[in-house]
Amino acid sequence: MLETLKKALKVKEIRKRLLYTFIMLIVVRLGCQVPIPFVNGDAIAEIMANNFASDSFSFFSAITGGSMENMSIFALNITPYITASIIMQLLTIAIPKLDELHKDGEEGRKKIAEITRYLTVGLAIIESTAIIIGFGNQGIFNTDSITYGDMHAIRKWGVIITGIAAMTAGSAVLMWIGERITEKGVGNGISIVLTINIVSGMPGDIANLFINYVGGDGKSIGGRLLAACIIVGVIVGIIVLVVILQDATRKIAVQMSQKVQGRRQVGGQQSSIPLKVNTAGVVPVIFASSLLQFPIVIASFFGNASEWTYYLNQSYWCNPSQPKYSIGFVVYLLLIVFFAYFYTSITFNPREVAKNLNDRGGFIPGIRSGKPTVAYLTKILNYIILIGAVGLIIVSIIPIVASGVAGANVSFGGTSMIIIVGVILETLQKIQSMVAERNYSTVKGIF
Repeated sequence: MLETLKKALKVKEIRKRLLYTFIMLIVVRLGCQVPIPFVNGDAIAEIMANNFASDSFSFFSAITGGSMENMSIFALNITPYITASIIMQLLTIAIPKLDELHKDGEEGRKKIAEITRYLTVGLAIIESTAIIIGFGNQGIFNTDSITYGDMHAIRKWGVIITGIAAMTAGSAVLMWIGERITEKGVGNGISIVLTINIVSGMPGDIANLFINYVGGDGKSIGGRLLAACIIVGVIVGIIVLVVILQDATRKIAVQMSQKVQGRRQVGGQQSSIPLKVNTAGVVPVIFASSLLQFPIVIASFFGNASEWTYYLNQSYWCNPSQPKYSIGFVVYLLLIVFFAYFYTSITFNPREVAKNLNDRGGFIPGIRSGKPTVAYLTKILNYIILIGAVGLIIVSIIPIVASGVAGANVSFGGTSMIIIVGVILETLQKIQSMVAERNYSTVKGIF
């Protein structure tokens, strides 16, 4: 990694791209600290201390970089864009017209990107409206003409429209920043913005872990060293597991048929189809977490949380003193497996792969073209999806188990680590390709 960065910094164009990315990320972090108008800072601190102490909000807090706790103009962050992108992926499979656009080359993809932007703004309006009304009911606004806790006054159009407009505009600006980073910076802009938000909260969480379990009075030196080794070991172990999970692939050998062109035989090369073990990425974990935590979030907004929410709340899972609430934990694991198969089924089509392979004159050794190839690919895919889902489960449950057994609550967990490692690896690969392209252009110019 260091060698790649050294080579990249020697290239002027890449240096400019890295600097542009860095400046944009500074803008993102500054915007996360600017509150929306009319917000009562003391009320926000109290409400957020109660709500975000729960694991039901911890992941949302992590991916927004703490901007929700500040009720900032970037409070929604890029979550509407992520949701819109996932919805568009699902609709592309369900709606033939969108599928045609997706296959229509660059113009079709631009059209889909435009639709995604409009959908992002629509989702941002809906989410910001729910947040403004929900938290507004708990007295977060402070103006000369508005009484605390008076829902009739809080619903005044000026305050509501201002809050909704500020949050929606903030989400749109972040979407624009992400696209500009992709165009003029390095890597996938949206992913990089998401990663910097998660990373921003990690130093504080790690420091709290060491303060709670390593520091303090009455602990022996041996006990402190053991606690420090356990914390470091768990973090390093999660990172290693995520790297292995992200890089693991199953290569299916492919043989290209030989063809006669004139007096020569062409083709006959050997190739492979790389199938990633974690084909669905972090999406199954996000889907499973969102599905379970959404009722809790809504109940918390309107003050209707009750004991039934404990079954869905990660704070109560794997707690030896309250084993009944771990039913939600089992449901969570099953949902990860389900969404791993579901999401892969809509993003990877064995029938289409088999057709493309046949059109190019290729075949899998020992497997006939057509339906046998489809059946073989489906069998292999189902096998590696299960392995990938188990890997996701292992990575995601380590923080949950640690929280339930030892009370080690942190805003980042297995899901966050998967995102961070995946984005870092993807960005480094992008930088390596830019360096290689630069070197190729230089050699080509010499000759």
